[in-house]
Amino acid sequence: MDRWTGVVYVPLSRGGPLFRVAASLLLSPAKTLAVPRVNAILFTGDRVRGTGDPVIERLSDAAHLAGVLAGKLPGEANAWVVDAARFAGPFAVYRELVPTVDAAGDPKGYDPTGFPAAAGVANILARSIGEIQNQVPGLSAKDSAGNQHPPSYHPPARTIILGFSKGGVVVNQLVTELSRWGASGSTNQAAAADVPRPAAAGPGPPPHPTQNDLLLLGAPTRSSDDLLSSISELHYVDAGLNRAGAYVADRAVIGRIREHVVRAGDKSLRFALHGTPRQWCDPSRPWIREEKDAMVQVLADEARRSEGRLVLSEKLYFEGRPRSLLMHFEVLEAMDI
Repeated sequence: MDRWTGVVYVPLSRGGPLFRVAASLLLSPAKTLAVPRVNAILFTGDRVRGTGDPVIERLSDAAHLAGVLAGKLPGEANAWVVDAARFAGPFAVYRELVPTVDAAGDPKGYDPTGFPAAAGVANILARSIGEIQNQVPGLSAKDSAGNQHPPSYHPPARTIILGFSKGGVVVNQLVTELSRWGASGSTNQAAAADVPRPAAAGPGPPPHPTQNDLLLLGAPTRSSDDLLSSISELHYVDAGLNRAGAYVADRAVIGRIREHVVRAGDKSLRFALHGTPRQWCDPSRPWIREEKDAMVQVLADEARRSEGRLVLSEKLYFEGRPRSLLMHFEVLEAMDI
């Protein structure tokens, strides 16, 4: 199938900082936005500039990464790549999604109260779809005859979450929120996302998508509940920080997630940890390997009690090569998802 690839800038609230969102979206034969079976959302890390390495420069570009990610996904999948809305110099600061981060974007812990990451990600997708349709009016949710399908026309799409480098803090926040959500009866506690409303009829740009548009496009855009219930995989892609907090190894958090997927009975949840010697074998930051190993142990223990519902995979890439910044970015092309 053909694809639309481009970049939009969207806030979570009026006047708020802008997230740079790159997307590679399926197109139907009529060149309208098609409905995916999977939405993969990758959160990037700190800015790296002036290296002079064309590979690093290319893999630092969100639009290029959206194409790389789309190429790794089977069949009918949309790929989204999200940069932080704030930076402190080179440091990504995901404060809108992880309120506990400090001025450099490092977490002081992870608090699921209010489900900020889940509601925020749903909001980002909703606003991005609206902005794409505003910029490219032909990419509507309607077929060539102008007819709109009912929301139940397609099954809900799965969501794959990936966090690269500093972007792993968003994955950790979502893990803690998923644990609270699963233990609290799911829909009773989820916060509504601030979904854009249709603009008034008349001259001017096309309106933002309606709720039916968003449902038709298969994106988890209505609420934190919508996002959390759709997550099927969580990927850590060479995650690492300059302080503790790169991985979640809290047995209670993982245990509640295992209980939830077993209780649900109709889905599984996969944790995948991808790493390179750059992060996992850094003698100056031993806590990264220690936290990763601790999380793997907890996940392995809980997976054995999950009736096959909780799945764990771990892979070290470029083993035996000297640690380098280049391998840190090359893993984005090498990772097996």
